[in-house]
Amino acid sequence: MGDKSAGRAFIGSFTSAGGRGIITAAVDGETGALTETGASDAVADPSYLALTSGGTVLYAVSETAEGAVGAFEADGPSPRPIGARVPVCGAGPTHLAIASGHLVTANYGSGSVSVLPVGSDGEPVAASGVLQHEGSGPHPDRQRGPHAHQVLPDPTGRWVLSVDLGTDSVRICVLDPESGELTKRGETALRPGTGPRHLAFHPAGGHAYVLNELEPTLTVCRWDADSGVLEPLGETPVLPDGAAGPSYPSAVVVSHDGRHVWAANRGHDSIAVLALDETHEKAELITTVPCGGHWPRDLALDPTGRRLYAANERSGDVTWFDIDRTGVPRRSGSLDVPAASCVIFA
Repeated sequence: MGDKSAGRAFIGSFTSAGGRGIITAAVDGETGALTETGASDAVADPSYLALTSGGTVLYAVSETAEGAVGAFEADGPSPRPIGARVPVCGAGPTHLAIASGHLVTANYGSGSVSVLPVGSDGEPVAASGVLQHEGSGPHPDRQRGPHAHQVLPDPTGRWVLSVDLGTDSVRICVLDPESGELTKRGETALRPGTGPRHLAFHPAGGHAYVLNELEPTLTVCRWDADSGVLEPLGETPVLPDGAAGPSYPSAVVVSHDGRHVWAANRGHDSIAVLALDETHEKAELITTVPCGGHWPRDLALDPTGRRLYAANERSGDVTWFDIDRTGVPRRSGSLDVPAASCVIFA
């Protein structure tokens, strides 16, 4: 018999839509089932979460007009706030990451990226820098200006990348760990009107896969960590031919063995399964499977890589799937989570 509670998960949910904020759940080591152990609504609309490498401090963005981050002690049954919320000096933050001892947030509303130093107790302090994106795209409503949607360090930790839906581009930056200043070193243009939302790196480190929201495609890129250059190679659909109705892809995940990519499709309410070739430079859509609910906003692999979790925002659940070598997810169970926004694992 395996460990019945082999780990912990943290789930974000939109408090403005009936969610309970940040939920802590025990993860069954045999089945992957989630069991809620507690929750905190100390941060409004925590749409995305990040966890320190030791799993003791949890961070959340507050996706509100004023924009803020909150820190929590994460080692108990419920998240416990550390200090007060800290403004990010940007509007509508949708994503955050830990890089070079700092918190970095992608601020969708203001089209900027903020850097906040972190104290010895894990509490963030006032922003040390804000990098304002510039530009626009051809979509008349969604691309009138910049909309930073994701920010993350590359696998080497030397670079910080920000994905901007409004400018159809990915910015490559350097974060000074002493000053907390973020400096743009390059910008990769993607096809106009695609609306890039999130990217994920291949575990080997030499490639990245950008999921586009305004057109349901995945852009395969080569990544050179020595020079900090992201090179687009081609696009692959994440919906089958003839799929009905509009769809807005949201989250992208690469398998631990580097053989598959999964993408969540809101509207189509599916998970796309793509196979990568041996070069990691060609992706082929194998199939799509139902996401288990409605409007999958986020996907996450558990630490073993054997299960995939979908945060279905509008149906109010987190559904989990078993994964085998075929890469095709098989639904295994779900947990009710009103207005679910994201899932991460300790």
